[in-house]
Amino acid sequence: MKLLLDQNLSRRLLPDLEHFFPGSSQVQLLGLERASDLALWEFAKENGYTIVTKDVDFLELMLLRGFPPKIVWLNCGNVSSAAVRERLITRSGEIREFLASTEEGVLELE
Repeated sequence: MKLLLDQNLSRRLLPDLEHFFPGSSQVQLLGLERASDLALWEFAKENGYTIVTKDVDFLELMLLRGFPPKIVWLNCGNVSSAAVRERLITRSGEIREFLASTEEGVLELE
C-alpha cells in the first residue's frame, strides 16, 4: 500500500507517512518530475503505487482508463504541507480500507 505523491506535494511528507504507507515516494525523488500525467499513471500502475494528488487530471485519466492505479484526490485547495500531512495521517485508516477495496478507484479527501 504505497503512495506516489504527485509533483504538487512535498517530498518532506514522506518520513511521516512511512509508518502508515511503507515504500511510498514522490515524483521528483523518482526522477519523474518532467513526466506527463499519462507517464506517471503508467509508472504507478506498473509499480504498484496509488497516486496522491491535488490535480483533477488524474481523475480524468481514471475515468478513461479505469484502475489501477487508484487515486487519492486531495480536494482541499491550496493548503500547507502540514495540513496535507494531517489529512493523510488522520485518515490513514480510511485510505488503507480504500486501497484494499476492489470496487473503488478514487478516494476524495476534502
